[in-house]
Amino acid sequence: MSKIESKLIELGIKLPEVPKPVANYIPAKRTNNLIYIAGQIPIQNGIVQKGKLGKDITLNESKNATKLCAIGCLAAIKTICPLDKVTSIVAVHGLVNSTSENTEQADAMNGASDFIVEVFGEIGKHTRTAVGVSVPHNIAASVYMIVEIED
Repeated sequence: MSKIESKLIELGIKLPEVPKPVANYIPAKRTNNLIYIAGQIPIQNGIVQKGKLGKDITLNESKNATKLCAIGCLAAIKTICPLDKVTSIVAVHGLVNSTSENTEQADAMNGASDFIVEVFGEIGKHTRTAVGVSVPHNIAASVYMIVEIED
């Protein structure tokens, strides 16, 4: 068993099946040593987490949503290569469903960022964007990533 998969088991995380795209895109694409992961949504036990930060859901619920998105990103990476081949989490970008008055998007994205660093350690430290938007279908968040892998 890989080091990263062992860490996920230790954390009680089981990677989900990658949802089939609902439009004309793919969940992840490799170019050279980079994998670009399409925006993943927060799904837990088959249920999509919905709600708007500052209206329907709390900051902690939004943090959990971005963490679930990051878990989905790892599942998408695994469709291309084993997780132990990741040499760097280059970037994590998050779209946080929030009211126009809310200013906690960066705090919400800590759910994804903290999880990634907990799983990958030093190579998990990344650049990041956290943007408050109205996510389609009232989905709580969408997170996409860029990772570097070894040959």
